[in-house]
Amino acid sequence: MNIQVFGGKKCFDTQKAERYFKERKIKYQLVDLAVKGLSKGELQSVAAAVGLNNLINTAAKEYKSSNLENIRNASVKEEILLNNPKLFKTPIVRNGRQATVGYQPEVWQDWE
Repeated sequence: MNIQVFGGKKCFDTQKAERYFKERKIKYQLVDLAVKGLSKGELQSVAAAVGLNNLINTAAKEYKSSNLENIRNASVKEEILLNNPKLFKTPIVRNGRQATVGYQPEVWQDWE
C-alpha cells in the first residue's frame, strides 16, 4: 500500500484522515496542498478514479471568482485547479490508481 494524503494542515478532515492511518500503523505520505499542490499527472490519476467535478470544493471562497461553474472544458478546469489548490475538496487520499475525496474510512478499510 502506498497511501498519499493531499490536504491542508488546518483542514479538520485531513487531520482525521491522518489519525485514521496513524492509529492503524499504515504508512502514508502527507502532501500539504498549500505548499506543494498536485502535479498534472496526479490530478489526472485522481480525477480518473473519482471524477474531476468531485474534486472541486464549491464552498470555497475562490469558487465563484474562478468561474468554474460555467466552464465545461475539462482541461481548462484542470489548469484552474492546478493553479489554485484552495479549490480542492480535502482530503484527497490516493492508493495507486484508487482514490477518495473527503473522509471515507469505510473505503480505506477495504484497501488494508
